[in-house]
Amino acid sequence: MTRVLVAGARARTGRADAEMRPLIAALADRGVDAAGAAWDDETVAWDGADLVAIRTTWDYTERRETFLAWAQAVDAVTRLVNPLPVVTWNSHKRYLTELAAANVPTVPTTLVPAGGAVPDLPGTVVVKPAVSAGGRGTHRGRGADLRDTVADLLAAGDVLVQPAVESIGRDGEVSLIRLGGTWSHAVRKVPAAGGFLVHEKHGGALTDHTPTGAEVAVAEAALACAPAGELVAARVDLVRLDGEPVVMELELIEPELFLRRAPAAPARLADALLAALG
Repeated sequence: MTRVLVAGARARTGRADAEMRPLIAALADRGVDAAGAAWDDETVAWDGADLVAIRTTWDYTERRETFLAWAQAVDAVTRLVNPLPVVTWNSHKRYLTELAAANVPTVPTTLVPAGGAVPDLPGTVVVKPAVSAGGRGTHRGRGADLRDTVADLLAAGDVLVQPAVESIGRDGEVSLIRLGGTWSHAVRKVPAAGGFLVHEKHGGALTDHTPTGAEVAVAEAALACAPAGELVAARVDLVRLDGEPVVMELELIEPELFLRRAPAAPARLADALLAALG
C-alpha cells in the first residue's frame, strides 16, 4: 500500500486542520495509507513513506535553516513535494527580485542585506523580513518614521522594502490556487477597515473569486520562473498596481490552499500527489 506523510507543525489550529484533514481523507479514499506528522518530530520515520507532502509547516520561517536541513534529509530518502529546489528557492523572498528581473509584473521590491545600512525610504512604504509568513514583522508607514524599525529588522536578517500598494484597501489581494496542472479555485482577501494585512488572523475577510485572463497570465509567468521540478500545489498572490495585476508573493512551500472553499479541491490535490509518484 502506498504511504503518504503530510507534514505540518506541532501547533494545531482550526485553519491547519481544515487543510490537513480533507487531504488525508481524500488520500484514504484512494486506498492510500496517509497520516499527518509534525515536520520537526524526530521520531517520525520519513523514509517509510513513498511521498512526503509539505502542507501546514507554518512555523518554518522562524527556523528556516533547520527546516531546509529537514527537507534535504527527507528528499534524500523519499519523494518530497514540492521538490527541494523549489522549497529552497521559495523560502527567501529574494525570488521577488528575480521575478522582476524576468519581466514578470511584480510589486517593486528592494532587498536590503542583513546588517546593511538603512536605505532612503521615500513616501509610504511596507517593510518586512525576507523570511516571514502571515504578516509577521510587516510594517507600513511613512519611510521617515520606519527607519528605526528597518534597522531593527536588519539586525535580524535580510529585509524587503516595497512601496505601499494603495489598492489593497479597496480591492484586496487575490490568491490563485493551482493543483497539479490545473487552476483549481481562487479567493479574494480584503483587509479589515483601516488595515493593510489581508490575513484572516489580522481581521481580513475572504470571498470567492473568478480570475481574469490577465491574472492567470501573470500567475503563469511567475510560476514559470520557479526552479525545475513539478509543482503539485501552488498559490500565486496578486494585487492591483496602476489597475493591472502584479505578483505580491508566490507560495510554493506550505500555502494555505483554502480547501474549505472548494469541495473538489482535496480530491484534486490527492490526485496530483499520487501522479507525482509516477
